[in-house]
Amino acid sequence: MNNVYGLIVSFAYIFVIIGISTVLSAKKIFNGESSRKFIHIMVSNWWFIAMFFFDNVWMAAITPAAFVIINTYSYKNQTFKAMERDGSKKDLGTVYYVISLLILTLVTFTRGLEAIGAIGILTMGYGDGFAAVVGEKFGNTKIKIGSGFKSIEGSLMVFFFGFAISGFVFASMGDAWWGVKALCVGVVSAALELYTKDGFDNITLPLGASLLSYLLMLV
Repeated sequence: MNNVYGLIVSFAYIFVIIGISTVLSAKKIFNGESSRKFIHIMVSNWWFIAMFFFDNVWMAAITPAAFVIINTYSYKNQTFKAMERDGSKKDLGTVYYVISLLILTLVTFTRGLEAIGAIGILTMGYGDGFAAVVGEKFGNTKIKIGSGFKSIEGSLMVFFFGFAISGFVFASMGDAWWGVKALCVGVVSAALELYTKDGFDNITLPLGASLLSYLLMLV
């Protein structure tokens, strides 16, 4: 029954987050980007729900698989405006996000590597999420990436969360080289977020950080 409870809690949690963001946006407490990043950060915590409830990978995969469909529909029809960008900035970032959740669920929950998946998902959620917030408010040092700009200050947030999250996981495994390995994950995570555009960093960042963490775990 834990898997069934996990599904109920998963859908309830995500829709509550979207609902909160929608209400705060309607009250003008959040602007469009703040609303998106609130959802971006908070939904990554679903990984903790998955690790706690699910012992069946296919049951765990139902939630992200369902939201691939839901988010694609929302992207096309602006159903959940709190998590969508408008106009020229519109991208498939919300769809890529749940595709990453689905891939890492299928890959890590079948091998007992949920903690490695957590590195990628939480670095994407918190690192990329706070990168936008910090970059918007304090990002004075800009780098031109393609046709747009990203801030060094924002990239430092990705580095920080990549380092902190992977460092915690490696240290909890008793790895004596946890600091060096976490440094590698932080640097690579920041680079992936910095040089990937159009929302596709929601694919490259979590998958790249998790893959690198897995390879470093084997060393």
